[in-house]
Amino acid sequence: MEVSLVPFGSRREELEEKCDSEEEEALPLTQFYPYIRCGLCCGFLIDATTIIECLHTFCKSCIVKHFFYSNRCPTCSVVVHQTQPHYNIRPDRQLQDIVYKMVPFLEDVEKEQMCQFYRERHLEVPKPASSFSSPPAVMKKRKDAPPQAVFTMPPELDVSLLLEFVGAEEGVQRYKPLERRFVRVSGEATIRHVELFIRKKMELSPSCQVDVVCGDHLLDHFQSLREIQCSLGGEALQDGLLVLHFGLVLPVP
Repeated sequence: MEVSLVPFGSRREELEEKCDSEEEEALPLTQFYPYIRCGLCCGFLIDATTIIECLHTFCKSCIVKHFFYSNRCPTCSVVVHQTQPHYNIRPDRQLQDIVYKMVPFLEDVEKEQMCQFYRERHLEVPKPASSFSSPPAVMKKRKDAPPQAVFTMPPELDVSLLLEFVGAEEGVQRYKPLERRFVRVSGEATIRHVELFIRKKMELSPSCQVDVVCGDHLLDHFQSLREIQCSLGGEALQDGLLVLHFGLVLPVP
């Protein structure tokens, strides 16, 4: 049996050349699409914003618009927040920097579009955050100060509603979809107040009747939301929200 011996120096040079060739091999950008594109608009992430509950990331404008209609993550459907889902999102600047480095000219194009947006409306173009500097003392004071909420929910708004539209009776026409299904109101509000809210948002005609149901119970106008929440208990709640179903019907002649 013959054994061929290769000088160690030659073997090392061969391995180095192989490693160099592997390092120079470029991967197609499409392989990274699942990580650098928004699941809502399918474009590259702009102002990347991450949901802290599940760590799914979207464009900031896309996820904010999504929260007008739902309080759940578009990817995994986890409840982000019962009534104010935008409280539980954070900017992901590191991921955004990676996107800008991987996609040439994307950052320049976005900056130009932003400047054009403000110029067309004769507004001052906002300066980038990095251009603002604070004295060390001020920065230390801000760091030591406890974080404060940007918006504090008034204590009297103690009931969170989820309004579910179940449909309209044949003959009911010309109504707008209810864009905001999540509402925070006072427990003293009645079903009559809820009906007036629905009428205004859906632009209903006076001849259209709104029937509001909670569970299997058709609700009366005089019933308060706190009364309904206490009397029906778990039957009325879903993820901490008082769920009211409503339909549009024609009045009985």
